[in-house]
Amino acid sequence: MNEPFLSAVPLLTKIEDEGFEAYFVGGSVRDLLLGRDIADIDIATSATPQEIQAIFPKTIDVGVEHGTIVVLFSGKTYEVTTFRTEAEYEDCRRPSEVQFIRSLEEDLKRRDFTMNAIAMDKRGQFIDPFHGKRAIENRVIQTVGKAEERFSEDALRMMRAVRFFSQLNFQIETTTRAALIQYAHLLKHISTERKLIEFEKLLVGKNRKHALEMLHETRLYMYLPGMAPYSEGLTRMCKYDTTSLTIEEMWAFLIYQLRINNDEINSFLKTWKLPVKKIKKIIHLVKWLMIRLKIDWTDEALYKAGMNTIFSTERIYNLLHNQEIDSRIDRLLEQYETLPIKQRSELNVTGNDLLDWFQKKQGPWIREKIEMVEKAVIHRKVSNHNQSIREWLIECNQN
Repeated sequence: MNEPFLSAVPLLTKIEDEGFEAYFVGGSVRDLLLGRDIADIDIATSATPQEIQAIFPKTIDVGVEHGTIVVLFSGKTYEVTTFRTEAEYEDCRRPSEVQFIRSLEEDLKRRDFTMNAIAMDKRGQFIDPFHGKRAIENRVIQTVGKAEERFSEDALRMMRAVRFFSQLNFQIETTTRAALIQYAHLLKHISTERKLIEFEKLLVGKNRKHALEMLHETRLYMYLPGMAPYSEGLTRMCKYDTTSLTIEEMWAFLIYQLRINNDEINSFLKTWKLPVKKIKKIIHLVKWLMIRLKIDWTDEALYKAGMNTIFSTERIYNLLHNQEIDSRIDRLLEQYETLPIKQRSELNVTGNDLLDWFQKKQGPWIREKIEMVEKAVIHRKVSNHNQSIREWLIECNQN
């Protein structure tokens, strides 16, 4: 056992000293067995939320109705959740009722996949009633119990199955995969926000190419925001090894492969409820990808695109042309660094300068002159010095 589990062992001991059971559970135990980095740990206990609050002086009520209390312990925070069982689910999303119980096995039984239904005690011993360790060893994603029941309870579990398929490169067990196809339509009951979280994790998984194929084969994509009309585009997307692309690059590449019209890109991304800043970044990237597919980079294009967009655009361009993903990028960035200016604010001229030089009233002409100077400086027709710009403008005005 290693960190962050070791730091939490005294917390488990304190709960046990009060006569209750406590275990590490869920994704952190799975990732420990996989040798993956562990960010947060979850703790399950036979103690009720009120009993946990009585044991620890510093707690935060974040979901007492669902049995979860945040405990502040030794300068760290831990989510501690009471063993529970769940009644019938409503709308394939949430249980109508949660009942607190004293049985660890009953608590593990309600979880989605066997690899996520493993508990570990403070000594590092595993409690594995559903053979999750074996599933991990065999690299298999399999539901706890009947797949149709797990997916009917919470349809998001189907997206989680494909997301884990992408992240872990495990195989989806036969009956679990069959249930994905049979119950895909239930995904329509799940909120966009929850789908987005799983979809973005899928898009950056190491097995993303085959995960996208799985979305298509199971027809889960039909119930993702705005995706239903784009079967052919998703098939095109699956032909490329996109493993090296970032999440924004993946969105841009997806939009390109789906052949979404320029005037529809914004609405498509809004359908996914992406943040406005992220939408703007993706649209900017798609715009420059379309330009790059027609022409090579010029100084003016490098200036207008900006360093980050140059980097991402060229990576996608290289992917589309079956070239090394980072081919030419260093040279392009070196070319970008030699530009006289990187943004308009670096110009050594202001609107007040122009008013003084030309003795004219304010108007659209000022913006036109600034843009004229900007372009001339980029193309090195004039140096970016105030006096040089003045002389150049006066000369241009005389001509």
